[in-house]
Amino acid sequence: MKSKKIYLGLVALSLLGIGLSACGSKKENADASTGKVTVVGSTALQPLVEAAAEDFQKDNSGINVTVQGGGSGTGLSQVAAGAVEIGNSDIFAEQKDGLDASQLTDHKVAVVGMVPVVNPDVHLKELTMTQLKEIFTGKITNWQEVGGPDEAITVINRAQGSGTRATFEANVLAGAEAVTAQEQDSSGTVQKIVATTPGAISYLAFSYLTDDVQALVIDGIEPTDENVTTNDWKIWSYEHMYTKGKASGATKKFLDYMNSDAVQKNLVGKLGYISINEMKVEKDAHNQLTNP
Repeated sequence: MKSKKIYLGLVALSLLGIGLSACGSKKENADASTGKVTVVGSTALQPLVEAAAEDFQKDNSGINVTVQGGGSGTGLSQVAAGAVEIGNSDIFAEQKDGLDASQLTDHKVAVVGMVPVVNPDVHLKELTMTQLKEIFTGKITNWQEVGGPDEAITVINRAQGSGTRATFEANVLAGAEAVTAQEQDSSGTVQKIVATTPGAISYLAFSYLTDDVQALVIDGIEPTDENVTTNDWKIWSYEHMYTKGKASGATKKFLDYMNSDAVQKNLVGKLGYISINEMKVEKDAHNQLTNP
């Protein structure tokens, strides 16, 4: 009789284990189809992620994806602190001071070209890289010095912590100190200020170019997608979406969608980005080509 009770007890425990396992599987499935994903960071990447999130949620109504700007520095800091699921960045996590990049997982979703832009009243379409550097370091202060009108140059910079600024300075200033100038947190705000400020110059991701500003040719090289893919146009960066540790659940599902054909072969080009699959070169966190 005693052995029978023990046997029945073992059967019950076995059934309970199967039930718990089944519940666990349901929970994992639910985690992948429901939940909230908060994405914060790079304003250069923001338009692509917002558009992708909108399309993604049409087929994944149980997942709410919230996308915010704030700059690459903010995105990296917040994801490292566990405050958000994804931190968007135009720079590698290794490039941000005071951050343990080993805790973060990099998901590259696109490439963005960046280009200097001026107010159309400047009536210039081309500069040399040396001239561009001297403008942003304060050595050239009037457009007349580079073949433009007799008009003071108004430099508009991105704020410290901006990945767009870090990319621009790494490729243009090459370690020189930028001139003290007006700083803005948002790519969209920079675009509007340059478009409405006589004599203004700044820089924008290709995805923010409009007819209201004049993009500049540098050293005879056009700012085109094709020239970015070969590194002939050198002002570009990867668009990173970082997670703290390995992505899982709804977060992984959204990141998988970002690398799907629906995004890479459609939205990426449509919104002014370059698919990571089209790049003919690679570069590392030290801005060095690793596959020239």
